Amino acid sequence: MLTFHHSEPLTVGVELELQLIDPSSRDLSPAAPLLMEALAAAPNAGQFKPEITCAMIELNSRVHGDITSLENDLCALRDQLVQEADRQGVAVAGGGTHPFQHWADRQIYPQERFEKVADDYGYLARRFTVFGQHIHIGCPSGDAAIYLSQQLLRYIPHFVALGASSPYHLGIDTKLECARLAAVWTFPLAGHMPALSNWREFEQYFAELQSLGIAHCIKDLYWDIRPKPEFGTVEIRIIDTPLSIQLAADLAAFAQALAKQLLERPWQPMPATLQLVHRHNLFQACRHGYEAMLIHPFSREKTELQTDLLRTLDQLLPEAQSLGTEAQLNRLIDLASARENGTRALRSHVRAGNALPDIVDLHCQQWRVS
Repeated sequence: MLTFHHSEPLTVGVELELQLIDPSSRDLSPAAPLLMEALAAAPNAGQFKPEITCAMIELNSRVHGDITSLENDLCALRDQLVQEADRQGVAVAGGGTHPFQHWADRQIYPQERFEKVADDYGYLARRFTVFGQHIHIGCPSGDAAIYLSQQLLRYIPHFVALGASSPYHLGIDTKLECARLAAVWTFPLAGHMPALSNWREFEQYFAELQSLGIAHCIKDLYWDIRPKPEFGTVEIRIIDTPLSIQLAADLAAFAQALAKQLLERPWQPMPATLQLVHRHNLFQACRHGYEAMLIHPFSREKTELQTDLLRTLDQLLPEAQSLGTEAQLNRLIDLASARENGTRALRSHVRAGNALPDIVDLHCQQWRVS
């Protein structure tokens, strides 16, 4: 039986998967084992985690109720990692994909779980060298976590458009705003939670997966949003790692305000159409960003993503005011109004005459200061 552990409602934690870069070639560097060893003696060593290949490292914030405190925590971790990476002759960058690395060059990080994933999924494991932001939102109960996981599906395209930073992959312009998710979707247990109503139904569903040998633990579920019972949270897993810490914190503020609104208003049953249109809307956001046409799960009308996002952010301003995050949401409103994100900034640099290795340098420079 899964126990949903207590957490303070609406507290927030963030995980950021980062690129480790060879400054000479600007390709990815298999430096994670060296960096993890060097950071192991730090008092906050547990906030640095390896990821599936050796060219990745993950920052894990502490749990915060206040977004400014969260941003300060992430900045301190960033500075600590960059300082150690400098000692090792390695650079660090955000972004959802490296623009020209090739998955065949990647090495699996020497840890039992990662080696099992590589054994189970073959080359898909090395193709999984993509970089995302995960946001954890504290929930008062397992039932609340299931409800929130379902209701947030409608807003996943908004997070994708705001956070998109992966237009280039394997040396080409993919024509996608968010190419990172193409690597995630190849896993058999990717996708989204089925239409479950409460924690008891989720326990029964997961127990059936276990009895069939399909999944052994929650980490095996590569869902867009999943409950995280050991933390007492809902985990949003769909966003590219932004090019800056500030945007990562602003997106966490958006998630916190949304969760507050959804949990505090009368709970509504999820319409069956939400499950039907979610994958369509998600792909549209990955392909077209702010210009995507979304199907509304209630009215079935089509609305441009930018219009729907700006309306949503405006409606969340009372929640943001009570949480002290008006500045963060207003920055997102400015981004959405201008149709700006990391993907469009990167393409703009290329149109200005920069080659893909130059783009990596820009990634690294921006990550150090923003």
